[in-house]
Amino acid sequence: MGNCWPKPVDNLPSSNKFTSPPSVIKKHTATPASNTKRAVVAQPSGDGGDQSEKEELPLPASGKIITPNLKMFTLAELKSATKNFRPDTVLGEGGFGTVFKGWIDDKTFAPSKVGVGIPVAVKKSNPDSEQGLKEWQAEVKFLGKFSHPNLVKLIGYCWEEKEFLLVYEHMLKGSLESHLFRKECAEALSWDTRLKIAIGAAKGLAFLHTTEKQVIYRDFKASNILLDSDYNAKLSDFGLAKMGPVNGDSHVTTRVVGTYGYAAPEYMATGHLYVRSDVYGFGVVLLEILTGRRVLDLNRPNGETNLVEWAKPMLPDKKKLRKIMDPRLEGQYPSKAAYQIAEIILQCLEPDPKTRPSMEEILECLEQCNAIKMKPREKNATRAHDQRSGNHRNHNNYGHRSPLHVKKTGSGNVIGNQGRHAAINRSY
Repeated sequence: MGNCWPKPVDNLPSSNKFTSPPSVIKKHTATPASNTKRAVVAQPSGDGGDQSEKEELPLPASGKIITPNLKMFTLAELKSATKNFRPDTVLGEGGFGTVFKGWIDDKTFAPSKVGVGIPVAVKKSNPDSEQGLKEWQAEVKFLGKFSHPNLVKLIGYCWEEKEFLLVYEHMLKGSLESHLFRKECAEALSWDTRLKIAIGAAKGLAFLHTTEKQVIYRDFKASNILLDSDYNAKLSDFGLAKMGPVNGDSHVTTRVVGTYGYAAPEYMATGHLYVRSDVYGFGVVLLEILTGRRVLDLNRPNGETNLVEWAKPMLPDKKKLRKIMDPRLEGQYPSKAAYQIAEIILQCLEPDPKTRPSMEEILECLEQCNAIKMKPREKNATRAHDQRSGNHRNHNNYGHRSPLHVKKTGSGNVIGNQGRHAAINRSY
């Protein structure tokens, strides 16, 4: 991506232990081979042109593996769709390049006028980006192959005049990062919505981890979780995604890339990438959702700039946990669910990837948490506090299902392989 990593943080905090360990959740059972459908998948060639090297892959129970049916746009078509990439159509910028909003016909995908057809996000590569071609190829490779409700949909691509472009479905609500941290997003996310986003992101990551050729996402962070009009979460930006280890290996060794703060410690230290290296990043994002704080914030007081180091010792303590919860929640959340999610976070942040839970286990626990509702006394306590402070809000029940009790698992597939990526904000 052309950016350098900040200096790694030394002496990462040791693993926290609970006074009473979280309950062990039921292990998932593999789908019998006899019930597994097969699909023929064409692998994209390096130039995004002809397809070749067909292979059979299993069709997962959730989502599907498809033969790529991507539209190959011309540069002229995308210029027309985005009003010649005018500055007022810019949705965001990142290491790959700039993302523009455009409009195309919902049936023919031909460029159309503003407000006619469907909106799309057009990612245009940065001419001086050394990683542009590799990331473009990775996006086409993974999003052209996989289809899932919690992965952003790739509509088509363009490679012309030494420029690489990708066309995605437009996500109306932008990124999770913008809702958690940016001042222009005046409306705070409710507890229900935060759980909905976390569950959706977990579904997308669990899908990637359970395909036959496991995919390591390698850049899980708040800015890569996009939201549609109903706050359904979809993972975006597969430029750093990597196939997992093969032949029984536990990990993939690669140069370190990703976003500092979200990257797992074993990956940063050794370049060994495991499937459960993604789980560490998921734990960091869960912590951001809980606290409303960025993983790294130099504007914070000394001792609070690194969210993981600052918050980790307080997560097992219920009283301390209440103090670090996002104040924009205004106390409208079930404390039991918050504590169970804190337990999940600690399990995700375990230094040893083998002791982290799988994404399937995390998803099951999050859905349990989503069932937990606020107790009447919690509502009354919040209402009384508001009356004392003169704050007359509309008290909605923001409780959601229950938090997860994640077990430590020493078994399971651990795979890895990834490259290096600087701390940049990418919308797609």
